[in-house]
Amino acid sequence: MSVVVDPGARRKAVRAGLVMAIASAATFGSSGAMAKALIETGWTAGSAVLVRLGGAAILLSIAAAISLRGRIRLRGASIRTLVLYGVVAMAGTQLAFFNAVRTLDVGVALLLEFLAPVMLLAWTSVRSRTLPRRATLFGAGLTIVGLAFVIEVAGASGVDPVGVAWGLLAAVCLAGFFVISARQDEDLPPLIMAAGGTAVGAVVIGVAGLVGVVPLSFGTSDTVLAGFSVSWLVPAAWLVVMSTVVAYVTGIRAILRLGTRVASFVALTEVLFAVLVAWVLLAELPGLWQLIGGICIVVGILIVQRDDTGPVPPAPPATIEATHPV
Repeated sequence: MSVVVDPGARRKAVRAGLVMAIASAATFGSSGAMAKALIETGWTAGSAVLVRLGGAAILLSIAAAISLRGRIRLRGASIRTLVLYGVVAMAGTQLAFFNAVRTLDVGVALLLEFLAPVMLLAWTSVRSRTLPRRATLFGAGLTIVGLAFVIEVAGASGVDPVGVAWGLLAAVCLAGFFVISARQDEDLPPLIMAAGGTAVGAVVIGVAGLVGVVPLSFGTSDTVLAGFSVSWLVPAAWLVVMSTVVAYVTGIRAILRLGTRVASFVALTEVLFAVLVAWVLLAELPGLWQLIGGICIVVGILIVQRDDTGPVPPAPPATIEATHPV
């Protein structure tokens, strides 16, 4: 017996999914500006990550408990996956990204991180000893050209090489996130991955801070957003509630309504939102060549995503099952 789908209901679901996907991209995209506002008052990147992950872990765990009504079962393999996810995808990606925004524009740091799918494409091509199709190679090449513009290889402005290194490390960790998220595990629904991942990540950063591996420094000085002096609680609370909890929940719901591929395309607007938020709140705006490079990177990623027949990354950027970790 075939199931009849109401076209009107389907259109409403798609519209709702698009709104949620855009909301997820916008709130994720605001994280860099909020973290940088704290860092400029004396916080370290590790401190910003710890507050973000710790606060989000509490709220997401409550949401998971209510949503799943205690129907949570974790076995050995699931626990190992969750730990790896928390260490690499949550703690690693965010720590590297927040360190990158210390010396780079937020949009530039995010563009470097978004090179993860191309890194994964190169890795899978080497492992399989199979060249991707021409369209995929063109897309990958376009992202490399974009990277050269973004970091201003031939320019004289001097993009900080340490910041670039942190941005590329964030891309490596994000590539690891793609691989981990591609593993199918019925015991780890997206909300459990998000709640458990943030909890593990917070513990990792906290322990690393206690032993002195990750510098932790907090402050209560006012931050400056859009030219106004505001309490440090504003960007800290925004990081926890909006840039993490709301971003994950809306991202998950968007995937359920749109599917992973469509949601991932919409999620690329995160770069646009990151640039806009940093411009409004921090008076940051990448230069002309960096903007051109950013367009090249985003278009290149879209081309790589659309070519399904080559050894492409196991999942698209920005929204994979538990959604983007930054």
